[in-house]
Amino acid sequence: MTDTTIRRYTSERETEDEQTSEQEEESLVCPECGGSLVSDSERGETVCEDCGLVVEEDEIDPGPEWRAFDSKEKDEKSRVGAPTTNMMHDKGLSTNIGWQDKDAYGNSLSSRQREKMQRLRTWNERFRTRDSKERNLKQALGEIDRMASALGLPENVRETASVIYRRALDEDLLPGRSIEGVSTASLYAAARQAGTPRSLDEIANVSRVGKDEIARTYRYVVRELSLEIQPADPESYVPRFASDLDLSEEVERRARQLLKNAKEEGVHSGKSPVGLAAAAVYAASLLTNEKVTQSEVSEVANISEVTIRNRYHELLEAEDSVHV
Repeated sequence: MTDTTIRRYTSERETEDEQTSEQEEESLVCPECGGSLVSDSERGETVCEDCGLVVEEDEIDPGPEWRAFDSKEKDEKSRVGAPTTNMMHDKGLSTNIGWQDKDAYGNSLSSRQREKMQRLRTWNERFRTRDSKERNLKQALGEIDRMASALGLPENVRETASVIYRRALDEDLLPGRSIEGVSTASLYAAARQAGTPRSLDEIANVSRVGKDEIARTYRYVVRELSLEIQPADPESYVPRFASDLDLSEEVERRARQLLKNAKEEGVHSGKSPVGLAAAAVYAASLLTNEKVTQSEVSEVANISEVTIRNRYHELLEAEDSVHV
């Protein structure tokens, strides 16, 4: 390429750039008065702020066709897919091939296409877990979700348990411990942090590991991760026990009062919060003439009738001491 050709090519490019910049400047100013232009999204028009000239009309609105009046409603109507979540090993960012063997028009696929889609699903599932760490995380989060569903724990507890397990995995706390043990300990800690605790016996009933291993792993995880977990409050168990026994709000309120009196007298120190809560519900039911048997309370709380009787007498003695 000669020097003359290069100079001509450069000159043409500069001329084109100047024309483009001039057109952009013209598009930003009013052709009549030179005033600035603004977009009216409600009417789909571009108008001049100074003279009111409508420069463009019937513009395409790229925004949504729906309205939202608060952030929650906006999130619910959003079409950008599900939000990221710690409850999935890939945080919900990877693709997932649906199980329906139908095309975009709802027509059934042929046998050859079905076989192809099944192979794609298999490979897609393999690619979603690229290494041993992701496979570990996928198994553990599945365990957490299964146990939380069996225990009726809310989504925020599952999310917290997933975060605790991720931290344990990142800080290399798993060697020498089972995936099931650490995931169960994470769920137990998350439930206590969220104020919706479950007893160790209830956790052990839905877990695939024993009670002793859960307790040992829980103490280890809490210590190593420096989790701030307050001692379980007996009052947090009362609503669930009362609901399972179909008792009234009056019984629940009376049980809370019994527990408050016990705290004032120091009776709760060193006692199992589950046992105290169960005894309080049993005592409150008798005091409000909504009698339930010790056997029924024992079954709901998953503790022995002997424990209920012992704590029952201690609660009533504390009640008498407060009123004296």
